[in-house]
Amino acid sequence: MAEGYVGLFLSAFLAATVLPFSSEAVLAGLAVSGHFSTGGLFAVATAGNVLGSAVNWGLGRYCLAWRERRWFPVKEPALARATRLFNRWGVLSLLFAWVPVIGDPLTFLAGVLRTPFLVMLPLVAIGKAGRYAVLLGLIDGLG
Repeated sequence: MAEGYVGLFLSAFLAATVLPFSSEAVLAGLAVSGHFSTGGLFAVATAGNVLGSAVNWGLGRYCLAWRERRWFPVKEPALARATRLFNRWGVLSLLFAWVPVIGDPLTFLAGVLRTPFLVMLPLVAIGKAGRYAVLLGLIDGLG
């Protein structure tokens, strides 16, 4: 049983990093199995996903030292465009860090732009916890 929680934590963590991964299928599978508590699944998935976002923030915060390198993944025009959008919508946009495709770069950009960690963390946690709560609620409603 502990393996299920560990697997969920790892999938949620990886899903929140820049790696293409999804934790929703793992969460749904564990939830419908009936062998895990909904509260435990919610807590583990949320913790893993928020921790993955914190890693993204840290990468963004400290990686700009290498932005002049050819291999650096974000080119200057893309970084400038992302910065304009983030500044336009502000830190509350971090509530949408759960959204596929934009969420991971959003948390990375928050680090690049030196958004304080203690500002970023609760906003990201609220959004990600909300997503898992809705998903678990939908699964529970089907059962």
